[in-house]
Amino acid sequence: MMLKENAPSFAMGRLTAMPAALEAVPRKEIFQALGRCITCDWGDLSDADKRRNDHALKTGERLLSEYHSLNGTRFWIITEADRSATTVLLPEDY
Repeated sequence: MMLKENAPSFAMGRLTAMPAALEAVPRKEIFQALGRCITCDWGDLSDADKRRNDHALKTGERLLSEYHSLNGTRFWIITEADRSATTVLLPEDY
């Protein structure tokens, strides 16, 4: 079965964001990044990390995406291995 372009590729579970991410990144940009993430656009990761995420989709491991806001703030989106929750955070929150 072929997925439609931009179709969700995995369940994100409960969405949460750390306070520092909410202060540093405009909400519109967070939602745009979540939209990219759920369609397997892993953002600004290395090619090796992108391949790791593609593998994690098949094996049920944790997913990590990295994006940069228009103001230059680097932020991550992490989806838990069991797909129960997805968190938006700054790297220093990890």
